[in-house]
Amino acid sequence: MSRLAFHLSTLTLPLYAVAGLRLRARTHRFPPAEGRVFGHALAAEADGDGGPRLRLLVLGDSSAAAVGIARQEDGLAPCIAAQLARRRGCRVDWRTAGFNSATTGMLRDHVVHNLEPAPYSHILISAGFNDVKNFHSGRRFRREFGGLVYALKARFPESRIYWSQVLAPDDVPALTPLVRTILRPRAAEIGRLGQCLCRERGVTAIPAAKGLPRRAFCADGIHPSEDGFAGWAEHVAEHMDAG
Repeated sequence: MSRLAFHLSTLTLPLYAVAGLRLRARTHRFPPAEGRVFGHALAAEADGDGGPRLRLLVLGDSSAAAVGIARQEDGLAPCIAAQLARRRGCRVDWRTAGFNSATTGMLRDHVVHNLEPAPYSHILISAGFNDVKNFHSGRRFRREFGGLVYALKARFPESRIYWSQVLAPDDVPALTPLVRTILRPRAAEIGRLGQCLCRERGVTAIPAAKGLPRRAFCADGIHPSEDGFAGWAEHVAEHMDAG
């Protein structure tokens, strides 16, 4: 049923385009947060120089770029690093590579091969929502997301790779009821395809958080707030720590 609804939703593209333009016109466009896109987190009891160390890369869209908040240090990558450092009692070096409006295909084609070949122990992909809202077909998403996974595995063969699944449109406050209705089956199908690809290619799919409070979003009602990033990071770190 979800696949049929996904294909039928394509017929709503003209209506969605008008609703999307109206939504965009009244939504404030935030820049990425200021600050360095790399750093480290250190557990209180850890030896910062000679002790065990994890290396984290967060790769993705505007959420990976910490759009909507003031400081990179409150964004997703440093918050996950702090969680892992506390859980593992070690140092965690982090790097974020996030870009406004990035789709999985853009990350595959323009970002992965330009990243420094660091020995990341953990890589988190935070992408997919732009594929949903841009009405990418299932075939295109399979090709581009699958290619992104292969590119990461080729460049960082020792890394554990995770995908943070796309939020349900109903949990995004800024979306109108019409836009939510149109995007709901598309997000569900993209989620299903992404999970299948993750199982096939050795990636851990982390389920999206549900029922988020309004305070988890910044003023635009789309991107996370500081509280939202902190909660998201805790959710992700639980799955990374379990692995």
